[in-house]
Amino acid sequence: FLLDAGIAYPVLAGYPWDSGDQEYVLVNNKCQCVTVTSKFVPSKENPGEEILERNIRILVPLKARENISDPMSPLRTTFVYRMTELCKKCDPVEIELDGEIYQAQQSTSCNEPETCYTYNRDKCYTTTFPFLYHGETKNVQAVLTPASCYAS
Repeated sequence: FLLDAGIAYPVLAGYPWDSGDQEYVLVNNKCQCVTVTSKFVPSKENPGEEILERNIRILVPLKARENISDPMSPLRTTFVYRMTELCKKCDPVEIELDGEIYQAQQSTSCNEPETCYTYNRDKCYTTTFPFLYHGETKNVQAVLTPASCYAS
């Protein structure tokens, strides 16, 4: 965050894509399979100048379901990508203003559910299904992403 006259401005920063590379990852959204990187490259018009190049990589999961937690839901045919949603940062950070510590987040739309096109391996997904046992049907919860649901 940059501070100016008591107002906190978010700064979009990234991390190196590769240790020897000058390309920085700005967004790595595993939920929507999108990676946005940027790097400075020589200008084609003026080779003495560098311009900022942004690369957007989208992997479209071919067998994604409308509801990823329901294997019986229809296949997804529409994929929508909004840079404002991909770049939002909802994890609160502490900032100091006039000697006091405040919690701030860089987005105002963090309470809205995120549409996922595939499993985010950092989250635990479950589903409920009918299970017949000794003639009695019970609804049982099943884990869809065991690695993220059970601590190692």
